Amino acid sequence: MRRIRIGVLASGGGTNLQAIIDACDRGEIDGDVVVVISNVPEAFALERARKHRIAAFAFPHKGILREQHEQEIIDCLEQHKVDLVCLAGYLRMMTPLIIRKYAGRMMNTHPALLPSFGGSGMHGLNVHQAVISYGCKVSGCTIHFVTEEVDGGQIILQKSVPVLEDDTPETLQERVLKEEHKLFPRAIELFARGKLKVEGRRCRILET
Repeated sequence: MRRIRIGVLASGGGTNLQAIIDACDRGEIDGDVVVVISNVPEAFALERARKHRIAAFAFPHKGILREQHEQEIIDCLEQHKVDLVCLAGYLRMMTPLIIRKYAGRMMNTHPALLPSFGGSGMHGLNVHQAVISYGCKVSGCTIHFVTEEVDGGQIILQKSVPVLEDDTPETLQERVLKEEHKLFPRAIELFARGKLKVEGRRCRILET
């Protein structure tokens, strides 16, 4: 079976990117990260890519139309013959242009148990503060396909973690992130092996 070609979009430090790269290197994913793209030229994710000799590109979004910016990204992904696009801390809202192009081939990670605590503004520490403020006893992470509904795509995998009495947004974020680093590579490997089947609102995992 051919190894899949993975493109990763990231806006920040790229710890999930690193987890994906490491999983590929360990043979846990039947694929390779072939290109990393950021909308932030100074994003450390790009440096992580370069350290692993992976093509890295920055496409700043300021001052240009959103669709024009996305077309630049699409062109880059196409040039690298990407099979799967992974959003790993990519802090830009997507338009239908790129979402429809990669329908069923674009995954995102969200630091909460969707459909709770998703949508506009729910990213980074904001999510964890919202979980704590609501009084939740559990939180976690969700890997899902990207659709035109923000954080509304079919759920692929989820993992829960406890919310402790003395948690801060930072301590909860750290606990959730550890699980993201395990869960994202697992979801990618299921895709690589053809084990994911979308049926309407659901994503079924076929027998492995």
